[in-house]
Amino acid sequence: MEYGGAQWRAGAAEEFCGTGHSAGHGRWGPMFLGTHYPRLDDKGRLFLPAKYREELAEGLVITKGQERCLYVFPVEEFKRITEALRAAPVTAKAVRDYSRVFFASASDEFADKQGRVTIPQALREYARLQRDCVVIGANTRLEIWDAQAWETYLADQEQAFADLSEEVLPGIL
Repeated sequence: MEYGGAQWRAGAAEEFCGTGHSAGHGRWGPMFLGTHYPRLDDKGRLFLPAKYREELAEGLVITKGQERCLYVFPVEEFKRITEALRAAPVTAKAVRDYSRVFFASASDEFADKQGRVTIPQALREYARLQRDCVVIGANTRLEIWDAQAWETYLADQEQAFADLSEEVLPGIL
């Protein structure tokens, strides 16, 4: 199959992602793709999409994200971010402010045998999570959104995405 001038063979997508799934280490670390619609149970637990469970089996960190969603990182990716923030100048107020909220709200978790992860109450409140949720792949992290909040965000952003006339990553995309 032709794609962007390159010949793609069977297995090329798996090689790109690193596994036959949308999550995998490959050459570039974890990669999360797709949109899923799990429900929060009465105990504040959420079923992780099956295709992400292997990547998150060693543990995960949930913390506050922008636009009132939650970020979910594999432990190794969270360590990488931690090192980057450690190297940032503590004299910069934005670094201090971001780090305080980011780390103070972080919760290290493990999925149970059924693939459920508990979302701490304070994080559920921050993201205004109700029963219906959306879990999206966002490259090196997952994001958990309240379903209605995600639909509103997506409605606001899709047209802007379609109309984008400048390169976000010049020379790449």
